[in-house]
Amino acid sequence: MLDVIHSWILAISGVLYQPWFVPVFLIVGGLYFTFRCKFIQVRLFKESFKVIAEKPKSENGISSFGALMVSTASRVGTGNIIGVATAICLGGPGAIFWMWLTAFIGGATAFIESTLAQIYKKRDKDGSSYGGPAFYMQTALKQRWLGVIFSFLIIMIYAVGYNMLAAYNLQSTFAAFSFYDAGVTPKLIGLILAILFGVIVIGGAKRLVRVTAVMVPVMGVIYVLVSLLIMALNITNIPHMFAMIFKSAFDFPSIFGGFAGSCIMWGIKRGLYSNEAGMGSAPNAAAKADVSHPVKQGLVQMLSVFIDTLLICSATAFMCLSTNIDPVKYAVDGSADAAGYVQASMGDALGSFGPIFLAVAMSLFAFTTLIGNYSYCEGCLEFIIRRVPSRGELLVFRIIATAVVYIGAVASAAFVWDTADMLQGMIVVVNVPTILILGGTAVRCLNDYVKQRKEGKDPHFIAKDIGVKEDTDFWK
Repeated sequence: MLDVIHSWILAISGVLYQPWFVPVFLIVGGLYFTFRCKFIQVRLFKESFKVIAEKPKSENGISSFGALMVSTASRVGTGNIIGVATAICLGGPGAIFWMWLTAFIGGATAFIESTLAQIYKKRDKDGSSYGGPAFYMQTALKQRWLGVIFSFLIIMIYAVGYNMLAAYNLQSTFAAFSFYDAGVTPKLIGLILAILFGVIVIGGAKRLVRVTAVMVPVMGVIYVLVSLLIMALNITNIPHMFAMIFKSAFDFPSIFGGFAGSCIMWGIKRGLYSNEAGMGSAPNAAAKADVSHPVKQGLVQMLSVFIDTLLICSATAFMCLSTNIDPVKYAVDGSADAAGYVQASMGDALGSFGPIFLAVAMSLFAFTTLIGNYSYCEGCLEFIIRRVPSRGELLVFRIIATAVVYIGAVASAAFVWDTADMLQGMIVVVNVPTILILGGTAVRCLNDYVKQRKEGKDPHFIAKDIGVKEDTDFWK
Protein backbone atom coordinates (compact mmCIF):
# COMPACT_ATOMS: atom_id res chain seq x y z
CA MET A 1 0.00 0.00 0.00
CA LEU A 2 2.76 2.45 0.95
CA ASP A 3 4.55 1.61 -2.31
CA VAL A 4 1.48 2.63 -4.32
CA ILE A 5 1.11 5.87 -2.33
CA HIS A 6 4.82 6.55 -2.78
CA SER A 7 4.58 6.16 -6.56
CA TRP A 8 1.78 8.74 -6.68
CA ILE A 9 3.79 11.09 -4.48
CA LEU A 10 6.78 10.84 -6.83
CA ALA A 11 4.56 11.48 -9.86
CA ILE A 12 3.09 14.65 -8.33
CA SER A 13 6.53 15.85 -7.17
CA GLY A 14 7.78 15.34 -10.72
CA VAL A 15 5.24 17.87 -11.94
CA LEU A 16 5.94 20.31 -9.11
CA TYR A 17 9.75 20.32 -9.19
CA GLN A 18 10.83 19.08 -12.59
CA PRO A 19 10.94 21.29 -14.64
CA TRP A 20 10.70 24.63 -12.88
CA PHE A 21 7.28 24.96 -11.33
CA VAL A 22 7.93 25.49 -7.61
CA PRO A 23 11.43 26.99 -8.09
CA VAL A 24 9.99 29.66 -10.41
CA PHE A 25 7.25 30.55 -7.92
CA LEU A 26 9.77 30.91 -5.09
CA ILE A 27 12.60 32.68 -6.91
CA VAL A 28 10.54 34.95 -9.17
CA GLY A 29 8.09 35.73 -6.37
CA GLY A 30 10.90 36.46 -3.91
CA LEU A 31 12.75 38.68 -6.40
CA TYR A 32 9.54 40.54 -7.28
CA PHE A 33 8.81 41.31 -3.61
CA THR A 34 12.46 42.19 -2.98
CA PHE A 35 12.34 44.90 -5.65
CA ARG A 36 8.79 46.05 -4.79
CA CYS A 37 9.85 46.51 -1.16
CA LYS A 38 13.14 48.18 -2.20
CA PHE A 39 15.35 45.51 -0.64
CA ILE A 40 13.58 45.55 2.70
CA GLN A 41 15.86 42.74 3.88
CA VAL A 42 18.73 45.24 4.00
CA ARG A 43 16.90 48.54 4.33
CA LEU A 44 14.89 47.66 7.44
CA PHE A 45 17.03 44.88 8.87
CA LYS A 46 18.00 46.95 11.92
CA GLU A 47 14.37 48.00 12.38
CA SER A 48 13.31 44.35 12.65
CA PHE A 49 15.35 44.00 15.85
CA LYS A 50 13.71 47.07 17.36
CA VAL A 51 10.14 45.84 16.95
CA ILE A 52 10.84 42.47 18.59
CA ALA A 53 11.17 44.13 22.00
CA GLU A 54 7.77 45.85 21.87
CA LYS A 55 5.16 44.73 24.37
CA PRO A 56 1.59 43.79 23.34
CA LYS A 57 -1.03 46.55 23.43
CA SER A 58 -3.58 44.55 25.43
CA GLU A 59 -3.47 42.12 28.35
CA ASN A 60 -4.61 39.14 26.27
CA GLY A 61 -2.34 39.97 23.33
CA ILE A 62 0.75 38.07 22.23
CA SER A 63 3.94 40.09 21.80
CA SER A 64 5.96 40.23 18.59
CA PHE A 65 8.61 38.18 20.36
CA GLY A 66 6.00 35.59 21.38
CA ALA A 67 4.80 35.22 17.79
CA LEU A 68 8.43 34.98 16.67
CA MET A 69 9.02 32.10 19.10
CA VAL A 70 5.93 30.21 17.85
CA SER A 71 7.03 30.46 14.21
CA THR A 72 10.68 29.81 15.04
CA ALA A 73 9.74 26.68 17.02
CA SER A 74 8.43 25.26 13.76
CA ARG A 75 11.18 26.65 11.53
CA VAL A 76 14.19 25.78 13.71
CA GLY A 77 14.30 22.04 14.02
CA THR A 78 15.56 18.89 12.38
CA GLY A 79 15.60 20.58 8.97
CA ASN A 80 18.42 22.83 10.12
CA ILE A 81 20.58 19.78 10.71
CA ILE A 82 19.41 16.79 8.68
CA GLY A 83 17.87 18.88 5.88
CA VAL A 84 21.10 20.80 5.36
CA ALA A 85 23.20 17.64 5.43
CA THR A 86 20.88 16.01 2.88
CA ALA A 87 21.27 18.98 0.54
CA ILE A 88 25.06 18.77 0.79
CA CYS A 89 25.19 14.99 0.26
CA LEU A 90 22.85 14.96 -2.74
CA GLY A 91 23.33 18.41 -4.27
CA GLY A 92 26.92 19.16 -3.33
CA PRO A 93 28.36 22.04 -1.29
CA GLY A 94 26.86 24.55 -3.76
CA ALA A 95 23.39 23.76 -2.42
CA ILE A 96 24.26 25.93 0.60
CA PHE A 97 24.68 29.01 -1.58
CA TRP A 98 21.23 28.43 -3.10
CA MET A 99 19.79 27.96 0.38
CA TRP A 100 21.24 31.36 1.30
CA LEU A 101 19.77 32.95 -1.80
CA THR A 102 16.39 31.34 -1.16
CA ALA A 103 16.45 32.70 2.40
CA PHE A 104 17.50 36.21 1.36
CA ILE A 105 14.80 36.71 -1.24
CA GLY A 106 12.43 34.59 0.86
CA GLY A 107 12.74 37.21 3.59
CA ALA A 108 10.75 39.61 1.40
CA THR A 109 8.14 36.92 0.71
CA ALA A 110 7.84 36.19 4.44
CA PHE A 111 7.36 39.91 5.09
CA ILE A 112 4.53 40.19 2.56
CA GLU A 113 2.58 37.12 3.68
CA SER A 114 2.89 37.94 7.39
CA THR A 115 1.91 41.59 6.88
CA LEU A 116 -1.18 40.47 4.95
CA ALA A 117 -2.05 38.06 7.76
CA GLN A 118 -1.89 40.95 10.23
CA ILE A 119 -4.06 43.24 8.10
CA TYR A 120 -6.83 40.65 7.68
CA LYS A 121 -6.61 38.97 11.10
CA LYS A 122 -9.79 38.25 13.10
CA ARG A 123 -10.77 39.12 16.67
CA ASP A 124 -11.43 36.23 19.06
CA LYS A 125 -14.00 36.32 21.88
CA ASP A 126 -11.37 37.23 24.48
CA GLY A 127 -10.09 40.12 22.38
CA SER A 128 -7.01 38.29 21.06
CA SER A 129 -6.43 37.75 17.37
CA TYR A 130 -6.04 34.87 14.94
CA GLY A 131 -5.72 34.50 11.19
CA GLY A 132 -3.43 33.46 8.36
CA PRO A 133 -3.47 32.97 4.59
CA ALA A 134 -6.86 31.24 4.64
CA PHE A 135 -8.38 34.46 5.95
CA TYR A 136 -6.76 36.81 3.43
CA MET A 137 -7.81 34.37 0.71
CA GLN A 138 -11.38 34.55 2.02
CA THR A 139 -11.57 38.26 2.90
CA ALA A 140 -9.32 40.03 0.39
CA LEU A 141 -9.38 37.60 -2.52
CA LYS A 142 -13.05 36.62 -1.92
CA GLN A 143 -12.20 32.95 -2.52
CA ARG A 144 -13.15 30.91 0.53
CA TRP A 145 -12.74 27.65 -1.40
CA LEU A 146 -9.06 28.48 -1.89
CA GLY A 147 -8.72 29.11 1.85
CA VAL A 148 -10.24 25.68 2.50
CA ILE A 149 -7.72 24.02 0.17
CA PHE A 150 -4.89 25.94 1.83
CA SER A 151 -6.07 24.97 5.33
CA PHE A 152 -6.27 21.31 4.31
CA LEU A 153 -2.72 21.47 2.92
CA ILE A 154 -1.43 23.11 6.12
CA ILE A 155 -2.84 20.19 8.13
CA MET A 156 -1.34 17.68 5.72
CA ILE A 157 2.13 19.23 5.55
CA TYR A 158 2.52 19.94 9.27
CA ALA A 159 0.57 17.21 11.06
CA VAL A 160 1.58 14.58 8.48
CA GLY A 161 4.51 15.50 6.21
CA TYR A 162 6.79 17.49 8.50
CA ASN A 163 5.89 15.62 11.69
CA MET A 164 6.66 12.27 10.05
CA LEU A 165 9.96 13.74 8.90
CA ALA A 166 10.86 15.12 12.33
CA ALA A 167 10.24 11.71 13.90
CA TYR A 168 12.27 9.92 11.23
CA ASN A 169 15.17 12.38 11.42
CA LEU A 170 15.39 11.96 15.19
CA GLN A 171 15.47 8.19 15.17
CA SER A 172 18.02 8.14 12.33
CA THR A 173 20.40 10.15 14.51
CA PHE A 174 20.72 7.19 16.88
CA ALA A 175 21.94 4.89 14.09
CA ALA A 176 25.52 5.92 14.93
CA PHE A 177 25.34 4.21 18.34
CA SER A 178 26.16 0.55 18.94
CA PHE A 179 22.80 -0.15 20.62
CA TYR A 180 20.85 0.83 17.48
CA ASP A 181 18.82 -2.05 16.04
CA ALA A 182 17.08 -1.18 12.76
CA GLY A 183 14.21 -3.51 13.61
CA VAL A 184 13.63 -2.28 17.16
CA THR A 185 15.11 1.18 17.84
CA PRO A 186 12.94 3.18 15.38
CA LYS A 187 9.81 1.61 16.90
CA LEU A 188 10.96 2.37 20.44
CA ILE A 189 11.87 5.99 19.65
CA GLY A 190 8.65 6.40 17.67
CA LEU A 191 6.63 5.12 20.62
CA ILE A 192 8.36 7.46 23.09
CA LEU A 193 7.90 10.45 20.77
CA ALA A 194 4.24 9.61 20.15
CA ILE A 195 3.56 9.29 23.89
CA LEU A 196 5.23 12.65 24.65
CA PHE A 197 3.41 14.29 21.75
CA GLY A 198 0.10 12.78 22.87
CA VAL A 199 0.64 13.97 26.45
CA ILE A 200 0.86 17.53 25.09
CA VAL A 201 -1.91 17.63 22.47
CA ILE A 202 -4.34 15.18 24.11
CA GLY A 203 -3.46 15.50 27.80
CA GLY A 204 -2.86 19.24 27.77
CA ALA A 205 0.51 19.14 29.54
CA LYS A 206 1.40 22.71 28.60
CA ARG A 207 4.16 22.96 31.20
CA LEU A 208 6.34 20.64 29.12
CA VAL A 209 5.93 22.99 26.17
CA ARG A 210 7.02 25.95 28.28
CA VAL A 211 10.09 24.07 29.49
CA THR A 212 11.18 23.13 25.98
CA ALA A 213 10.42 26.65 24.75
CA VAL A 214 13.14 27.83 27.11
CA MET A 215 15.53 24.98 26.42
CA VAL A 216 15.46 25.13 22.64
CA PRO A 217 16.77 28.70 22.24
CA VAL A 218 19.52 27.79 24.70
CA MET A 219 20.31 24.64 22.75
CA GLY A 220 20.27 26.67 19.52
CA VAL A 221 22.92 29.01 20.90
CA ILE A 222 25.00 26.09 22.18
CA TYR A 223 24.66 24.37 18.80
CA VAL A 224 26.01 27.44 16.99
CA LEU A 225 28.87 27.71 19.50
CA VAL A 226 29.78 24.04 19.00
CA SER A 227 29.79 24.55 15.24
CA LEU A 228 32.13 27.55 15.69
CA LEU A 229 34.40 25.38 17.85
CA ILE A 230 34.55 22.70 15.14
CA MET A 231 35.33 25.37 12.53
CA ALA A 232 38.11 26.71 14.77
CA LEU A 233 39.57 23.21 15.07
CA ASN A 234 39.55 22.96 11.26
CA ILE A 235 40.44 26.57 10.50
CA THR A 236 42.95 25.65 7.80
CA ASN A 237 40.11 24.08 5.80
CA ILE A 238 37.92 27.23 5.85
CA PRO A 239 39.24 28.81 2.60
CA HIS A 240 38.81 25.51 0.76
CA MET A 241 35.30 25.15 2.21
CA PHE A 242 34.12 28.47 0.78
CA ALA A 243 35.83 27.70 -2.53
CA MET A 244 33.89 24.42 -2.73
CA ILE A 245 30.58 26.14 -1.98
CA PHE A 246 30.92 28.81 -4.68
CA LYS A 247 32.56 26.58 -7.28
CA SER A 248 29.81 23.99 -6.94
CA ALA A 249 27.06 26.63 -6.86
CA PHE A 250 28.04 27.97 -10.28
CA ASP A 251 28.95 24.73 -12.03
CA PHE A 252 26.23 25.38 -14.63
CA PRO A 253 27.07 22.54 -17.09
CA SER A 254 26.61 20.06 -14.24
CA ILE A 255 23.52 21.87 -12.91
CA PHE A 256 21.61 21.99 -16.17
CA GLY A 257 22.75 18.52 -17.17
CA GLY A 258 20.60 17.10 -14.38
CA PHE A 259 18.57 19.90 -12.86
CA ALA A 260 16.36 17.67 -10.68
CA GLY A 261 19.39 16.53 -8.71
CA SER A 262 21.38 19.75 -8.93
CA CYS A 263 22.62 21.96 -6.14
CA ILE A 264 20.01 24.59 -7.12
CA MET A 265 17.10 22.21 -6.71
CA TRP A 266 18.39 20.73 -3.46
CA GLY A 267 19.17 24.18 -2.12
CA ILE A 268 15.63 25.36 -2.91
CA LYS A 269 13.94 22.21 -1.57
CA ARG A 270 15.84 22.12 1.69
CA GLY A 271 15.86 25.90 2.04
CA LEU A 272 12.07 25.88 1.77
CA TYR A 273 11.81 22.97 4.22
CA SER A 274 13.92 24.87 6.71
CA ASN A 275 12.73 28.50 6.50
CA GLU A 276 9.18 27.96 5.10
CA ALA A 277 9.10 31.39 3.40
CA GLY A 278 6.24 31.43 0.89
CA MET A 279 4.44 28.45 2.38
CA GLY A 280 2.03 30.56 4.45
CA SER A 281 2.72 28.77 7.72
CA ALA A 282 4.37 31.54 9.77
CA PRO A 283 1.54 34.02 8.98
CA ASN A 284 -0.72 31.88 11.18
CA ALA A 285 1.57 32.76 14.09
CA ALA A 286 2.10 36.32 12.86
CA ALA A 287 -1.66 37.00 12.96
CA LYS A 288 -1.68 36.35 16.72
CA ALA A 289 0.73 39.16 17.53
CA ASP A 290 -0.72 42.28 19.17
CA VAL A 291 1.05 45.17 17.40
CA SER A 292 0.19 48.75 16.48
CA HIS A 293 1.07 48.26 12.81
CA PRO A 294 1.04 45.11 10.59
CA VAL A 295 4.50 45.87 9.22
CA LYS A 296 6.02 45.30 12.65
CA GLN A 297 5.13 41.62 12.57
CA GLY A 298 6.09 41.35 8.91
CA LEU A 299 9.59 42.51 9.86
CA VAL A 300 9.75 40.06 12.75
CA GLN A 301 8.89 37.11 10.50
CA MET A 302 11.42 38.29 7.93
CA LEU A 303 14.04 38.15 10.68
CA SER A 304 12.91 34.65 11.63
CA VAL A 305 13.82 33.43 8.13
CA PHE A 306 17.32 34.84 8.54
CA ILE A 307 17.76 33.30 11.99
CA ASP A 308 16.73 29.94 10.64
CA THR A 309 18.74 29.72 7.43
CA LEU A 310 21.56 32.25 7.56
CA LEU A 311 22.45 31.35 11.16
CA ILE A 312 21.38 27.83 12.17
CA CYS A 313 21.57 26.19 8.72
CA SER A 314 24.92 27.83 8.01
CA ALA A 315 26.20 26.54 11.35
CA THR A 316 25.47 22.97 10.23
CA ALA A 317 26.93 23.51 6.76
CA PHE A 318 30.17 25.09 7.97
CA MET A 319 30.56 22.54 10.73
CA CYS A 320 30.32 19.65 8.26
CA LEU A 321 32.18 21.12 5.29
CA SER A 322 35.12 22.34 7.38
CA THR A 323 35.96 18.77 8.41
CA ASN A 324 37.71 16.14 6.30
CA ILE A 325 34.57 13.99 5.98
CA ASP A 326 33.52 13.42 2.36
CA PRO A 327 29.71 13.87 2.00
CA VAL A 328 29.69 11.84 -1.25
CA LYS A 329 30.25 8.67 0.79
CA TYR A 330 26.89 9.26 2.50
CA ALA A 331 24.85 9.50 -0.73
CA VAL A 332 23.72 6.22 -2.27
CA ASP A 333 21.06 5.57 -4.95
CA GLY A 334 19.48 9.02 -4.74
CA SER A 335 19.16 9.01 -0.95
CA ALA A 336 21.43 10.24 1.81
CA ASP A 337 22.50 9.08 5.25
CA ALA A 338 22.39 12.71 6.38
CA ALA A 339 22.43 11.90 10.08
CA GLY A 340 25.47 9.69 9.56
CA TYR A 341 27.26 12.51 7.75
CA VAL A 342 26.66 15.01 10.56
CA GLN A 343 27.59 12.43 13.19
CA ALA A 344 30.83 11.63 11.38
CA SER A 345 31.69 15.33 10.99
CA MET A 346 31.13 16.00 14.70
CA GLY A 347 32.98 12.85 15.67
CA ASP A 348 35.92 13.81 13.47
CA ALA A 349 36.40 17.02 15.48
CA LEU A 350 35.04 16.19 18.93
CA GLY A 351 35.45 12.44 19.26
CA SER A 352 32.73 10.48 21.06
CA PHE A 353 31.19 13.67 22.49
CA GLY A 354 30.07 14.80 19.01
CA PRO A 355 27.44 12.11 18.30
CA ILE A 356 26.11 12.35 21.87
CA PHE A 357 25.70 16.13 21.62
CA LEU A 358 23.93 15.80 18.25
CA ALA A 359 21.51 13.20 19.64
CA VAL A 360 20.60 15.51 22.54
CA ALA A 361 20.20 18.55 20.27
CA MET A 362 18.09 16.59 17.78
CA SER A 363 15.87 15.26 20.56
CA LEU A 364 15.02 18.79 21.71
CA PHE A 365 14.70 20.21 18.20
CA ALA A 366 12.53 17.34 17.01
CA PHE A 367 10.15 17.54 19.96
CA THR A 368 9.55 21.28 19.69
CA THR A 369 9.22 20.93 15.92
CA LEU A 370 6.42 18.39 16.43
CA ILE A 371 4.53 20.72 18.79
CA GLY A 372 5.26 23.84 16.73
CA ASN A 373 4.03 22.14 13.58
CA TYR A 374 0.84 20.93 15.20
CA SER A 375 0.07 24.40 16.59
CA TYR A 376 -0.94 25.51 13.09
CA CYS A 377 -3.42 22.70 12.50
CA GLU A 378 -6.43 23.06 14.81
CA GLY A 379 -7.12 26.62 13.66
CA CYS A 380 -7.11 25.40 10.06
CA LEU A 381 -9.56 22.64 10.99
CA GLU A 382 -11.89 25.29 12.46
CA PHE A 383 -11.68 27.31 9.24
CA ILE A 384 -12.60 24.29 7.12
CA ILE A 385 -15.68 23.26 9.16
CA ARG A 386 -16.65 26.87 10.07
CA ARG A 387 -16.96 26.15 13.77
CA VAL A 388 -15.04 25.04 16.82
CA PRO A 389 -14.65 21.24 16.66
CA SER A 390 -16.40 19.22 19.34
CA ARG A 391 -14.36 17.50 22.03
CA GLY A 392 -14.90 14.16 20.32
CA GLU A 393 -13.81 15.50 16.92
CA LEU A 394 -10.70 17.06 18.42
CA LEU A 395 -9.84 13.84 20.24
CA VAL A 396 -9.99 11.85 16.99
CA PHE A 397 -7.94 14.50 15.19
CA ARG A 398 -5.29 14.50 17.93
CA ILE A 399 -5.10 10.71 18.09
CA ILE A 400 -4.52 10.55 14.32
CA ALA A 401 -1.82 13.23 14.59
CA THR A 402 -0.17 11.23 17.39
CA ALA A 403 -0.24 8.01 15.33
CA VAL A 404 1.42 9.83 12.42
CA VAL A 405 4.42 10.64 14.64
CA TYR A 406 4.97 6.92 15.25
CA ILE A 407 4.52 6.09 11.55
CA GLY A 408 7.17 8.65 10.63
CA ALA A 409 9.73 7.07 12.94
CA VAL A 410 9.34 3.61 11.38
CA ALA A 411 8.82 4.64 7.73
CA SER A 412 11.56 4.75 5.09
CA ALA A 413 13.69 7.83 4.47
CA ALA A 414 12.53 8.08 0.85
CA PHE A 415 8.86 7.98 1.79
CA VAL A 416 8.98 10.69 4.48
CA TRP A 417 11.22 13.05 2.49
CA ASP A 418 9.25 12.67 -0.74
CA THR A 419 5.95 13.19 1.10
CA ALA A 420 7.20 16.40 2.69
CA ASP A 421 8.64 17.68 -0.61
CA MET A 422 5.37 17.05 -2.45
CA LEU A 423 3.18 18.72 0.17
CA GLN A 424 5.40 21.78 0.59
CA GLY A 425 5.46 22.21 -3.18
CA MET A 426 1.66 22.05 -3.35
CA ILE A 427 1.20 24.67 -0.65
CA VAL A 428 3.64 27.06 -2.36
CA VAL A 429 1.61 26.79 -5.56
CA VAL A 430 -1.49 27.87 -3.62
CA ASN A 431 -0.01 30.62 -1.44
CA VAL A 432 2.57 32.42 -3.61
CA PRO A 433 0.17 33.32 -6.47
CA THR A 434 -2.25 34.65 -3.84
CA ILE A 435 0.29 36.97 -2.26
CA LEU A 436 1.45 38.07 -5.72
CA ILE A 437 -2.12 39.25 -6.34
CA LEU A 438 -2.53 40.85 -2.90
CA GLY A 439 1.05 42.02 -2.41
CA GLY A 440 0.28 45.61 -3.38
CA THR A 441 -1.71 46.00 -0.17
CA ALA A 442 1.29 44.92 1.91
CA VAL A 443 3.58 47.27 -0.03
CA ARG A 444 1.24 50.23 0.62
CA CYS A 445 1.19 49.20 4.28
CA LEU A 446 5.00 49.26 4.27
CA ASN A 447 5.06 52.72 2.72
CA ASP A 448 2.63 53.93 5.41
CA TYR A 449 4.92 52.53 8.12
CA VAL A 450 8.06 54.12 6.65
CA LYS A 451 6.28 57.48 6.27
CA GLN A 452 5.22 57.50 9.93
CA ARG A 453 8.72 56.49 11.04
CA LYS A 454 10.22 59.39 9.08
CA GLU A 455 7.77 61.71 10.84
CA GLY A 456 9.15 60.50 14.19
CA LYS A 457 6.01 58.57 15.13
CA ASP A 458 5.48 55.12 16.56
CA PRO A 459 3.50 53.84 13.55
CA HIS A 460 -0.20 53.06 14.07
CA PHE A 461 -2.22 51.58 11.25
CA ILE A 462 -5.68 52.48 9.94
CA ALA A 463 -6.81 50.26 7.07
CA LYS A 464 -8.67 52.92 5.08
CA ASP A 465 -5.51 55.07 4.95
CA ILE A 466 -4.01 52.67 2.41
CA GLY A 467 -7.26 51.97 0.55
CA VAL A 468 -8.28 48.68 2.19
CA LYS A 469 -12.02 48.46 1.50
CA GLU A 470 -12.69 45.10 3.16
CA ASP A 471 -13.95 45.10 6.73
CA THR A 472 -11.14 44.49 9.23
CA ASP A 473 -11.62 43.58 12.89
CA PHE A 474 -8.68 45.59 14.23
CA TRP A 475 -7.63 48.42 11.94
CA LYS A 476 -10.62 50.81 11.92
